[in-house]
Amino acid sequence: MNQKSERRGIHVDQSELLCKKGCGYYGNPAWQGFCSKCWREEYHKARQKQIQEDWELAERLQREEEEAYASSQSTQGAQSLTFSKFEEKKTNEKTRKVTTVKKFFTASSRTGAKKEIQEAKAPSPSINRQASIETDRVSKEFIEFLKTYHKPGQDIYKQCKLFLDTMNHKRHLSIEEQSECAQDFYQNVAEKLQTRWKVPPEKVEKAMDQIEKYIMTRQYKYVFCPETTDDEKKDLAVQKRIRALHWVTPQMLCVPVNEEIPEVSDMVVKAITDIIEMDSKRVPRDKLACITKCSKHIFNAIKITKNEPASADDFLPTLIYIVLKGNPPRLQSNIQYITRFCNPSRLMTGEDGYYFTNLCCAVAFIEKLDAQSLNLSQEDFDRFMTGQVSPKKQEADSFSPDVCLGVKQMYKNLDLLSQLNERQERIVNEAKKLEKDLIDWTDGVTKEVQDIVEKYPLEIEPKNQALAAIDSENVENDKLPPPLQPQVYAG
Repeated sequence: MNQKSERRGIHVDQSELLCKKGCGYYGNPAWQGFCSKCWREEYHKARQKQIQEDWELAERLQREEEEAYASSQSTQGAQSLTFSKFEEKKTNEKTRKVTTVKKFFTASSRTGAKKEIQEAKAPSPSINRQASIETDRVSKEFIEFLKTYHKPGQDIYKQCKLFLDTMNHKRHLSIEEQSECAQDFYQNVAEKLQTRWKVPPEKVEKAMDQIEKYIMTRQYKYVFCPETTDDEKKDLAVQKRIRALHWVTPQMLCVPVNEEIPEVSDMVVKAITDIIEMDSKRVPRDKLACITKCSKHIFNAIKITKNEPASADDFLPTLIYIVLKGNPPRLQSNIQYITRFCNPSRLMTGEDGYYFTNLCCAVAFIEKLDAQSLNLSQEDFDRFMTGQVSPKKQEADSFSPDVCLGVKQMYKNLDLLSQLNERQERIVNEAKKLEKDLIDWTDGVTKEVQDIVEKYPLEIEPKNQALAAIDSENVENDKLPPPLQPQVYAG
């Protein structure tokens, strides 16, 4: 089997990572293949269309009520009582619909928002203290950073405080709408820095990173994996899927990494550590940094193994292998959090955007992984998934001489356990077959006996009268001589 056919199920064309609208930026599965900019345009179009349809529906309902009211004017007199009830019903219905439309296009009251905010504050005191300490530290760092911007720094701080107050009163909105507010804020602040305050591009990027850190440190507990979404359900599904795929080997994924090399093994461990550490970060940019560090360790591992720079076709299978081996906690929640609240410019271009897009592709591949992707038969794939058998482990004799004895013994024990498991399965299957054969034999013998009994029924005859004694009818017994007696011979 050639290398090309082996990569059939894993290879992803780099053009597939870009926005499907053709703008040249990186796309994202969470944005239906669009980049952040194109997705927002499509989202605004869909939203405006929905608003227009709602207004048209409200106007149509109002016209129908007015027509019904006009037609009812001609039927008065005997129906005055009915008309009064209809008028009252019409007024209440109209008031209700107007109120509903107003609620749809306006934010709710501050009282309701404050109530929801208070109800959302449920973490333990220790977690609150830890978050408070980190929030205070980030706030001090943010203020010190803004001092270098002088007058623009003061305006930035006011804008951030205003945005946080606004978000506190929008807890009732969906997470997508809160994400839209954050993305609009990022865009407006970046435009002001470039146009109004004439800040250089490199300083704009640093400022946006600090703004994101300051805002999302405070908003993290409200917008990360909220209860109104199915993020937690997706996390559990992905974790269950990865646990079910624990048997996948690097050879099945065509991973060009040799973990027998100590440097490569260290790189793999560091990559797994980085992807797991992503969940402990609170800022989207810091989570992206963990993904970037993980990806760089993967490239280094491939480079050491192949003695040449790694390609994209080498990187993606290895990233899939790292995700399967590490099983990062709350993977989908972290991806969604980055997608919703990260500075969009980081996801659209640069190495952070490239690595993040590949991670999304890796997760999508794992969710859809099948027998063809691993070049396995469907029968073998199903047996591996159900745990009936495990892929054959590497023979201990095939290791290089410099591999430690512990690793050899480990693989030897794994192979022995696999053989014992197969033997046990065979014994259980044979025992079940023997049990079935015995039951079938017993049923067959019972049926044959019943057939014979039915064909030749047993007939029991009555008992005969007892036979009389031979001499019972001899009436002359008394006239018989006595029996001879033995005599002793004296001579």
